[in-house]
Amino acid sequence: MEFIQPGSLAEALAAKAARPDAVPIAGGTDVMVELNFARQRPEALLDLTRVPELSGWRSENGRLRVAAGVTYAELTGERGSQSADDGLSRRLPGLAIAARTIGSPQIRNRGTIGGNLGSASPAGDCHPGLLAADAEVEAASVRGTRLIPIDEFFTGVKRNALAPDELITAVWIGAPSGPEQFAKIGTRNAMVIAVAAFGLALHSDRRSVGTGIGSAAPTPVRASQADAFLAAALEDGGLWESRGELPEPVVTEFGALVSAAARPIDDVRGTAAYRRHALAVLARRTLTWAWAEYRERGTGQGLAEVGA
Repeated sequence: MEFIQPGSLAEALAAKAARPDAVPIAGGTDVMVELNFARQRPEALLDLTRVPELSGWRSENGRLRVAAGVTYAELTGERGSQSADDGLSRRLPGLAIAARTIGSPQIRNRGTIGGNLGSASPAGDCHPGLLAADAEVEAASVRGTRLIPIDEFFTGVKRNALAPDELITAVWIGAPSGPEQFAKIGTRNAMVIAVAAFGLALHSDRRSVGTGIGSAAPTPVRASQADAFLAAALEDGGLWESRGELPEPVVTEFGALVSAAARPIDDVRGTAAYRRHALAVLARRTLTWAWAEYRERGTGQGLAEVGA
């Protein structure tokens, strides 16, 4: 096995162009599991840990560019150059909540957002929040850079839209204008792959709703009908302005629509029926939490604060 270790993004892209079969590795939390269990034996590994352009984040024109090498610990504020009060955990609360559920502190210190995306697992914990936030994946090659809408990125079980010579370099995410939430259910309380996961974002600036379902379909998916239903219910009831209590029938129907959007299977971690039931529960819970936060704090931490 050849081990390629570039020192810059230009070198990494040149190496990927010369060896499209080279498997990128950063934190190694997914790749090393595959190697240890002999599930794959690549001819080459492309080590990205010494590429400085794949670290850090910045705000630009009201959006956040989070480099592919940003770790879960940086998303949660456990580790990073910026303080937790001025870091990603405040700016991207939905992703921060999801990252806190991932593995052990050791895994969170190594695993990266780019690696989670590249693996394209249906159970990837970052994926529901990225769907809910309408993220875009920045992919680069020697041919140039392009942005892939998150809806178009996942093409199958552990398959994505990257060309053979492309690397994930960053994720672009709009600054949240309303509360974000994430919840998952596993076979135990911690350090576990999700049996079902759900992400929710209330986009109060444009009066829309974002959702993301994990571990309940061949790819991470949105619950588009649930999005449209809830946004319409909030608009028709004047609730965006009044911040009144959510009618229970709205909460119940939202959960039912989220459940209906899933395409789960029976496997060793859970049955399809259980996953559908769990998603309805997770949807109702996250909506209740997010709406309570919306009523309490308003929409003050939106674009202006992130772009400051």
